[in-house]
Amino acid sequence: MDAVGIVADEVRELVRLHGVDPVEDGATVRRLVESAVAGYDDRDGLLPPLTDPRSAVQRVLGEVTGLGPLQAYLDDPTVEEIWINEPGKVFVARHGVAELTTTILSAPDVRLLVDRMLGPSGRRIDLSSPFVDATLPDGSRLHVVIPDITRRHWAVNVRKFNVRASRLDDLVALGTLTAPAAAFLAAAVAAGLNILVSGGTQAGKTTLLNCLAAAVPPRERVVTCEEVFELKIGLRDVVGMQCRQAGLEGTGEVPLRRLVKEALRMRPDRLIVGEVRQEESLDVLIALNSGLPGMCTVHANSAREAVTKMCTLPLLAGENVSSRFVVPTVAACIDLVVHLALDARGARRVQEVVAVPGRAEAGVVETADVYTTRGGSLVRAEGFPPYPERFARAGADLARLLAG
Repeated sequence: MDAVGIVADEVRELVRLHGVDPVEDGATVRRLVESAVAGYDDRDGLLPPLTDPRSAVQRVLGEVTGLGPLQAYLDDPTVEEIWINEPGKVFVARHGVAELTTTILSAPDVRLLVDRMLGPSGRRIDLSSPFVDATLPDGSRLHVVIPDITRRHWAVNVRKFNVRASRLDDLVALGTLTAPAAAFLAAAVAAGLNILVSGGTQAGKTTLLNCLAAAVPPRERVVTCEEVFELKIGLRDVVGMQCRQAGLEGTGEVPLRRLVKEALRMRPDRLIVGEVRQEESLDVLIALNSGLPGMCTVHANSAREAVTKMCTLPLLAGENVSSRFVVPTVAACIDLVVHLALDARGARRVQEVVAVPGRAEAGVVETADVYTTRGGSLVRAEGFPPYPERFARAGADLARLLAG
Protein backbone atom coordinates (compact mmCIF):
# COMPACT_ATOMS: atom_id res chain seq x y z
CA MET A 1 0.00 0.00 0.00
CA ASP A 2 1.30 3.47 -0.88
CA ALA A 3 1.47 6.45 1.46
CA VAL A 4 -1.87 7.88 0.33
CA GLY A 5 -3.59 4.55 0.99
CA ILE A 6 -2.10 4.38 4.49
CA VAL A 7 -3.26 7.90 5.32
CA ALA A 8 -6.70 7.25 3.81
CA ASP A 9 -7.18 4.15 5.99
CA GLU A 10 -6.15 6.15 9.07
CA VAL A 11 -8.58 8.96 8.25
CA ARG A 12 -11.42 6.50 7.64
CA GLU A 13 -10.83 5.07 11.12
CA LEU A 14 -10.82 8.57 12.62
CA VAL A 15 -14.04 9.41 10.78
CA ARG A 16 -15.63 6.26 12.20
CA LEU A 17 -14.41 6.93 15.77
CA HIS A 18 -15.57 10.55 15.76
CA GLY A 19 -18.90 9.78 14.09
CA VAL A 20 -18.27 12.29 11.31
CA ASP A 21 -20.43 12.27 8.18
CA PRO A 22 -17.93 12.61 5.28
CA VAL A 23 -20.58 14.06 2.99
CA GLU A 24 -22.21 16.54 5.38
CA ASP A 25 -19.10 17.61 7.33
CA GLY A 26 -16.42 18.02 4.71
CA ALA A 27 -14.58 20.71 6.70
CA THR A 28 -13.96 18.35 9.62
CA VAL A 29 -12.77 15.60 7.29
CA ARG A 30 -10.36 18.02 5.62
CA ARG A 31 -8.88 18.95 9.01
CA LEU A 32 -8.43 15.27 9.86
CA VAL A 33 -6.74 14.65 6.50
CA GLU A 34 -4.42 17.65 6.82
CA SER A 35 -3.46 16.60 10.35
CA ALA A 36 -2.78 13.00 9.26
CA VAL A 37 -0.67 14.12 6.29
CA ALA A 38 1.29 16.63 8.42
CA GLY A 39 2.13 13.94 10.96
CA TYR A 40 2.94 11.19 8.47
CA ASP A 41 6.72 11.62 8.62
CA ASP A 42 6.67 11.35 12.44
CA ARG A 43 5.44 7.77 12.36
CA ASP A 44 7.74 4.95 13.31
CA GLY A 45 8.61 2.12 10.98
CA LEU A 46 9.50 1.76 7.33
CA LEU A 47 6.74 3.56 5.48
CA PRO A 48 6.50 4.57 1.83
CA PRO A 49 7.54 8.22 1.33
CA LEU A 50 4.94 10.97 1.07
CA THR A 51 6.59 13.22 -1.50
CA ASP A 52 3.92 15.84 -2.15
CA PRO A 53 1.81 16.65 0.94
CA ARG A 54 -0.48 19.10 -0.88
CA SER A 55 -1.34 16.61 -3.61
CA ALA A 56 -1.69 13.88 -0.96
CA VAL A 57 -4.36 15.90 0.87
CA GLN A 58 -6.49 16.10 -2.30
CA ARG A 59 -6.00 12.42 -3.10
CA VAL A 60 -6.93 11.32 0.42
CA LEU A 61 -10.00 13.56 0.39
CA GLY A 62 -10.98 11.93 -2.90
CA GLU A 63 -10.58 8.48 -1.35
CA VAL A 64 -12.49 9.30 1.84
CA THR A 65 -15.23 11.73 0.78
CA GLY A 66 -15.29 11.53 -2.99
CA LEU A 67 -14.88 9.04 -5.78
CA GLY A 68 -11.24 8.14 -5.39
CA PRO A 69 -9.34 8.13 -8.70
CA LEU A 70 -12.26 9.82 -10.48
CA GLN A 71 -12.54 12.73 -8.06
CA ALA A 72 -9.81 14.74 -9.77
CA TYR A 73 -11.80 14.62 -13.03
CA LEU A 74 -15.00 15.62 -11.24
CA ASP A 75 -13.17 18.60 -9.73
CA ASP A 76 -11.65 19.61 -13.08
CA PRO A 77 -13.94 22.26 -14.63
CA THR A 78 -12.65 21.49 -18.14
CA VAL A 79 -13.90 17.87 -17.97
CA GLU A 80 -17.45 17.48 -19.25
CA GLU A 81 -17.91 13.71 -19.10
CA ILE A 82 -16.14 10.66 -17.68
CA TRP A 83 -16.65 7.11 -18.86
CA ILE A 84 -15.18 3.70 -18.10
CA ASN A 85 -15.23 1.05 -20.82
CA GLU A 86 -13.17 -1.38 -18.76
CA PRO A 87 -11.02 -0.97 -15.62
CA GLY A 88 -7.92 -0.12 -17.66
CA LYS A 89 -9.69 2.32 -20.00
CA VAL A 90 -10.97 5.49 -18.37
CA PHE A 91 -11.90 8.29 -20.77
CA VAL A 92 -12.82 11.94 -20.30
CA ALA A 93 -14.21 14.57 -22.65
CA ARG A 94 -12.84 18.11 -22.61
CA HIS A 95 -14.57 20.73 -24.76
CA GLY A 96 -16.35 17.94 -26.64
CA VAL A 97 -13.16 16.00 -27.46
CA ALA A 98 -12.56 12.55 -25.97
CA GLU A 99 -9.20 11.50 -24.52
CA LEU A 100 -7.91 8.34 -22.85
CA THR A 101 -6.59 9.02 -19.35
CA THR A 102 -3.70 7.38 -17.51
CA THR A 103 -6.01 6.20 -14.71
CA ILE A 104 -5.93 2.43 -14.23
CA LEU A 105 -8.58 0.78 -12.07
CA SER A 106 -9.38 -2.79 -11.08
CA ALA A 107 -12.77 -4.48 -11.47
CA PRO A 108 -13.42 -4.24 -7.69
CA ASP A 109 -12.50 -0.53 -7.85
CA VAL A 110 -15.18 0.07 -10.50
CA ARG A 111 -17.84 -1.78 -8.47
CA LEU A 112 -16.90 0.15 -5.33
CA LEU A 113 -17.10 3.47 -7.20
CA VAL A 114 -20.53 2.60 -8.60
CA ASP A 115 -21.79 1.59 -5.14
CA ARG A 116 -20.53 4.88 -3.75
CA MET A 117 -22.18 6.88 -6.53
CA LEU A 118 -25.51 5.07 -6.22
CA GLY A 119 -25.62 5.33 -2.41
CA PRO A 120 -27.20 8.81 -2.09
CA SER A 121 -29.82 8.10 -4.77
CA GLY A 122 -31.05 4.83 -3.28
CA ARG A 123 -31.06 3.23 -6.72
CA ARG A 124 -29.64 -0.21 -7.41
CA ILE A 125 -28.07 -2.29 -10.14
CA ASP A 126 -28.01 -6.09 -10.32
CA LEU A 127 -28.72 -8.94 -12.71
CA SER A 128 -32.46 -8.30 -12.55
CA SER A 129 -31.92 -4.58 -13.25
CA PRO A 130 -28.73 -4.30 -15.34
CA PHE A 131 -29.21 -0.61 -16.22
CA VAL A 132 -29.38 2.34 -13.87
CA ASP A 133 -29.65 6.12 -14.17
CA ALA A 134 -29.02 8.30 -11.16
CA THR A 135 -28.06 11.83 -10.18
CA LEU A 136 -24.95 12.45 -8.13
CA PRO A 137 -25.03 15.00 -5.28
CA ASP A 138 -23.28 17.60 -7.46
CA GLY A 139 -25.95 17.26 -10.17
CA SER A 140 -23.92 15.03 -12.50
CA ARG A 141 -25.79 12.23 -14.27
CA LEU A 142 -24.69 8.62 -13.82
CA HIS A 143 -25.47 5.76 -16.20
CA VAL A 144 -24.25 2.21 -15.59
CA VAL A 145 -24.65 -1.03 -17.56
CA ILE A 146 -23.35 -4.40 -16.32
CA PRO A 147 -22.75 -7.84 -17.89
CA ASP A 148 -24.27 -9.83 -19.43
CA ILE A 149 -25.73 -6.82 -21.20
CA THR A 150 -22.17 -5.62 -21.73
CA ARG A 151 -19.68 -8.18 -23.00
CA ARG A 152 -17.41 -8.40 -19.97
CA HIS A 153 -16.89 -5.22 -17.95
CA TRP A 154 -19.10 -2.66 -16.23
CA ALA A 155 -19.73 0.37 -18.45
CA VAL A 156 -19.96 3.62 -16.49
CA ASN A 157 -20.79 7.13 -17.74
CA VAL A 158 -20.76 10.26 -15.61
CA ARG A 159 -22.04 13.34 -17.42
CA LYS A 160 -21.04 16.32 -15.33
CA PHE A 161 -23.31 19.26 -14.72
CA ASN A 162 -20.96 22.09 -15.62
CA VAL A 163 -22.85 25.34 -15.23
CA ARG A 164 -21.28 27.31 -18.05
CA ALA A 165 -24.57 28.88 -19.10
CA SER A 166 -27.79 29.53 -17.21
CA ARG A 167 -29.31 32.23 -19.44
CA LEU A 168 -29.54 32.84 -23.17
CA ASP A 169 -27.10 35.74 -22.83
CA ASP A 170 -24.52 33.25 -21.52
CA LEU A 171 -24.93 31.19 -24.69
CA VAL A 172 -24.32 34.32 -26.74
CA ALA A 173 -21.09 34.93 -24.82
CA LEU A 174 -20.03 31.32 -25.48
CA GLY A 175 -20.72 31.65 -29.19
CA THR A 176 -23.51 29.05 -29.17
CA LEU A 177 -26.14 31.56 -30.20
CA THR A 178 -26.24 35.00 -31.80
CA ALA A 179 -27.67 37.97 -29.90
CA PRO A 180 -30.62 38.53 -32.32
CA ALA A 181 -31.58 34.83 -32.16
CA ALA A 182 -31.30 34.86 -28.36
CA ALA A 183 -33.58 37.90 -28.11
CA PHE A 184 -36.09 36.23 -30.43
CA LEU A 185 -36.09 32.98 -28.44
CA ALA A 186 -36.49 34.84 -25.15
CA ALA A 187 -39.52 36.61 -26.58
CA ALA A 188 -40.92 33.32 -27.92
CA VAL A 189 -40.68 31.78 -24.44
CA ALA A 190 -42.34 34.80 -22.84
CA ALA A 191 -45.08 34.62 -25.51
CA GLY A 192 -45.84 31.01 -24.53
CA LEU A 193 -44.78 29.27 -27.74
CA ASN A 194 -44.13 25.54 -27.56
CA ILE A 195 -40.48 24.88 -28.24
CA LEU A 196 -38.74 21.65 -29.21
CA VAL A 197 -34.96 21.53 -28.72
CA SER A 198 -33.21 18.99 -30.95
CA GLY A 199 -29.66 17.78 -31.44
CA GLY A 200 -27.31 14.86 -31.05
CA THR A 201 -25.70 13.50 -27.91
CA GLN A 202 -23.67 16.12 -26.01
CA ALA A 203 -24.86 18.88 -28.36
CA GLY A 204 -26.03 20.97 -25.40
CA LYS A 205 -29.79 20.33 -25.50
CA THR A 206 -30.28 20.31 -21.73
CA THR A 207 -28.16 23.43 -21.29
CA LEU A 208 -30.22 25.26 -23.91
CA LEU A 209 -33.44 24.05 -22.28
CA ASN A 210 -32.23 25.45 -18.95
CA CYS A 211 -31.42 28.77 -20.60
CA LEU A 212 -34.82 28.92 -22.32
CA ALA A 213 -36.50 28.17 -18.98
CA ALA A 214 -34.74 31.19 -17.50
CA ALA A 215 -36.79 33.34 -19.89
CA VAL A 216 -40.11 32.05 -18.48
CA PRO A 217 -42.01 34.93 -16.80
CA PRO A 218 -41.22 34.83 -13.07
CA ARG A 219 -44.82 34.54 -11.90
CA GLU A 220 -45.48 31.31 -13.81
CA ARG A 221 -45.66 27.92 -12.10
CA VAL A 222 -43.38 25.42 -13.84
CA VAL A 223 -43.55 21.63 -13.55
CA THR A 224 -40.66 19.56 -14.94
CA CYS A 225 -40.56 15.85 -15.81
CA GLU A 226 -37.26 14.00 -16.33
CA GLU A 227 -35.80 10.52 -16.29
CA VAL A 228 -33.26 11.78 -13.74
CA PHE A 229 -32.89 15.30 -12.42
CA GLU A 230 -30.78 17.43 -14.76
CA LEU A 231 -32.67 20.69 -15.15
CA LYS A 232 -31.73 23.56 -12.83
CA ILE A 233 -34.46 26.18 -13.12
CA GLY A 234 -34.03 29.30 -11.03
CA LEU A 235 -37.67 30.34 -10.79
CA ARG A 236 -39.60 30.80 -7.56
CA ASP A 237 -42.44 28.36 -8.31
CA VAL A 238 -40.97 25.12 -9.69
CA VAL A 239 -41.81 21.47 -9.03
CA GLY A 240 -39.41 18.88 -10.44
CA MET A 241 -40.25 15.18 -10.84
CA GLN A 242 -38.10 12.26 -11.97
CA CYS A 243 -38.81 8.67 -12.94
CA ARG A 244 -38.37 5.74 -10.58
CA GLN A 245 -37.20 2.24 -11.42
CA ALA A 246 -38.99 -0.87 -10.24
CA GLY A 247 -38.17 -2.28 -6.82
CA LEU A 248 -36.89 -5.74 -5.96
CA GLU A 249 -40.41 -7.14 -6.35
CA GLY A 250 -40.67 -5.69 -9.85
CA THR A 251 -43.24 -3.11 -8.79
CA GLY A 252 -43.23 0.60 -8.07
CA GLU A 253 -41.87 1.79 -11.41
CA VAL A 254 -42.87 5.34 -12.35
CA PRO A 255 -42.28 5.99 -16.09
CA LEU A 256 -42.12 9.36 -17.82
CA ARG A 257 -45.64 8.93 -19.21
CA ARG A 258 -47.01 8.83 -15.68
CA LEU A 259 -45.11 11.97 -14.70
CA VAL A 260 -46.51 13.94 -17.64
CA LYS A 261 -50.05 12.89 -16.75
CA GLU A 262 -49.55 13.77 -13.07
CA ALA A 263 -48.03 17.13 -14.00
CA LEU A 264 -51.34 18.20 -15.57
CA ARG A 265 -53.01 17.79 -12.15
CA MET A 266 -50.54 20.17 -10.50
CA ARG A 267 -51.83 23.48 -11.91
CA PRO A 268 -48.84 24.18 -14.16
CA ASP A 269 -48.51 27.34 -16.19
CA ARG A 270 -45.64 25.74 -18.11
CA LEU A 271 -44.59 22.10 -18.67
CA ILE A 272 -40.95 21.22 -19.31
CA VAL A 273 -39.99 17.64 -20.22
CA GLY A 274 -36.29 16.81 -20.16
CA GLU A 275 -36.32 14.47 -23.15
CA VAL A 276 -38.87 12.46 -25.10
CA ARG A 277 -37.69 9.16 -26.52
CA GLN A 278 -40.65 6.83 -26.72
CA GLU A 279 -44.40 6.72 -26.28
CA GLU A 280 -44.37 9.51 -23.67
CA SER A 281 -44.24 11.85 -26.67
CA LEU A 282 -47.97 11.19 -27.11
CA ASP A 283 -48.72 12.41 -23.60
CA VAL A 284 -46.56 15.49 -24.18
CA LEU A 285 -48.48 16.31 -27.37
CA ILE A 286 -51.81 15.85 -25.59
CA ALA A 287 -50.64 18.16 -22.80
CA LEU A 288 -49.50 20.83 -25.27
CA ASN A 289 -52.72 20.43 -27.24
CA SER A 290 -54.66 21.40 -24.12
CA GLY A 291 -53.30 24.94 -24.31
CA LEU A 292 -50.49 24.42 -21.81
CA PRO A 293 -47.22 26.00 -23.01
CA GLY A 294 -44.25 23.67 -22.86
CA MET A 295 -40.76 22.73 -23.93
CA CYS A 296 -38.88 19.47 -24.37
CA THR A 297 -35.84 17.96 -26.09
CA VAL A 298 -35.42 15.16 -28.60
CA HIS A 299 -32.48 13.47 -30.30
CA ALA A 300 -32.39 14.30 -34.02
CA ASN A 301 -29.98 15.27 -36.80
CA SER A 302 -31.90 18.36 -37.91
CA ALA A 303 -34.93 20.42 -36.99
CA ARG A 304 -37.05 18.82 -39.69
CA GLU A 305 -36.01 15.34 -38.61
CA ALA A 306 -37.04 16.31 -35.07
CA VAL A 307 -40.53 17.19 -36.35
CA THR A 308 -40.68 13.89 -38.23
CA LYS A 309 -39.59 12.04 -35.10
CA MET A 310 -42.33 13.68 -33.08
CA CYS A 311 -44.76 12.40 -35.71
CA THR A 312 -43.57 8.79 -35.34
CA LEU A 313 -42.70 8.34 -31.65
CA PRO A 314 -46.34 8.62 -30.48
CA LEU A 315 -47.20 5.63 -32.67
CA LEU A 316 -45.32 3.51 -30.10
CA ALA A 317 -48.08 4.24 -27.59
CA GLY A 318 -50.43 1.65 -29.12
CA GLU A 319 -52.10 0.33 -32.24
CA ASN A 320 -55.04 2.67 -31.78
CA VAL A 321 -52.78 5.70 -32.25
CA SER A 322 -52.53 6.56 -35.95
CA SER A 323 -50.56 9.07 -37.96
CA ARG A 324 -53.88 10.67 -39.01
CA PHE A 325 -54.16 11.94 -35.44
CA VAL A 326 -50.49 12.48 -34.65
CA VAL A 327 -49.35 14.51 -37.70
CA PRO A 328 -51.95 17.32 -37.45
CA THR A 329 -51.47 17.35 -33.66
CA VAL A 330 -47.73 17.91 -34.07
CA ALA A 331 -48.45 20.67 -36.59
CA ALA A 332 -50.81 22.34 -34.14
CA CYS A 333 -48.73 21.85 -30.97
CA ILE A 334 -45.08 22.45 -31.88
CA ASP A 335 -44.37 26.11 -32.68
CA LEU A 336 -40.56 26.31 -32.86
CA VAL A 337 -37.70 23.82 -33.22
CA VAL A 338 -34.21 24.89 -32.15
CA HIS A 339 -31.49 22.57 -33.43
CA LEU A 340 -27.96 22.35 -32.00
CA ALA A 341 -24.90 20.51 -33.23
CA LEU A 342 -21.47 19.64 -31.86
CA ASP A 343 -18.73 20.21 -34.44
CA ALA A 344 -15.45 18.33 -34.83
CA ARG A 345 -13.62 20.85 -32.63
CA GLY A 346 -16.07 20.34 -29.79
CA ALA A 347 -17.89 23.66 -30.27
CA ARG A 348 -21.64 23.68 -29.69
CA ARG A 349 -23.69 25.85 -32.02
CA VAL A 350 -27.36 26.48 -32.72
CA GLN A 351 -27.63 25.50 -36.37
CA GLU A 352 -31.20 26.53 -37.13
CA VAL A 353 -34.44 27.79 -35.68
CA VAL A 354 -37.44 26.44 -37.57
CA ALA A 355 -41.06 27.54 -37.21
CA VAL A 356 -44.05 25.22 -37.53
CA PRO A 357 -46.91 27.35 -38.94
CA GLY A 358 -49.56 24.77 -38.01
CA ARG A 359 -50.30 23.20 -41.38
CA ALA A 360 -49.81 19.64 -42.62
CA GLU A 361 -50.41 18.20 -46.05
CA ALA A 362 -50.15 14.60 -47.26
CA GLY A 363 -48.82 13.52 -43.87
CA VAL A 364 -46.01 16.09 -43.88
CA VAL A 365 -45.81 18.96 -41.39
CA GLU A 366 -45.00 22.30 -42.98
CA THR A 367 -41.97 24.16 -41.62
CA ALA A 368 -40.31 27.53 -42.25
CA ASP A 369 -36.75 28.64 -41.49
CA VAL A 370 -36.57 31.56 -39.07
CA TYR A 371 -32.79 31.35 -38.60
CA THR A 372 -30.38 29.22 -40.57
CA THR A 373 -26.61 28.70 -40.84
CA ARG A 374 -24.80 30.26 -43.77
CA GLY A 375 -21.04 30.48 -44.01
CA GLY A 376 -20.70 29.13 -40.49
CA SER A 377 -22.91 31.83 -38.95
CA LEU A 378 -26.49 31.79 -37.72
CA VAL A 379 -28.39 34.34 -39.81
CA ARG A 380 -31.97 35.43 -40.34
CA ALA A 381 -33.92 33.41 -42.89
CA GLU A 382 -37.25 34.22 -44.53
CA GLY A 383 -39.69 32.38 -42.28
CA PHE A 384 -41.88 33.76 -39.50
CA PRO A 385 -43.08 32.16 -36.26
CA PRO A 386 -46.76 31.46 -35.66
CA TYR A 387 -48.98 33.49 -33.32
CA PRO A 388 -47.60 37.03 -33.74
CA GLU A 389 -50.43 38.21 -31.48
CA ARG A 390 -48.87 36.30 -28.57
CA PHE A 391 -45.63 38.21 -29.03
CA ALA A 392 -47.60 41.44 -28.94
CA ARG A 393 -49.40 40.43 -25.74
CA ALA A 394 -46.01 39.66 -24.19
CA GLY A 395 -44.83 43.17 -25.06
CA ALA A 396 -42.44 42.08 -27.81
CA ASP A 397 -42.10 43.81 -31.18
CA LEU A 398 -41.78 40.76 -33.45
CA ALA A 399 -40.87 42.74 -36.56
CA ARG A 400 -38.09 44.55 -34.72
CA LEU A 401 -36.80 41.31 -33.19
CA LEU A 402 -36.58 39.58 -36.57
CA ALA A 403 -35.02 42.64 -38.18
CA GLY A 404 -32.31 42.80 -35.52
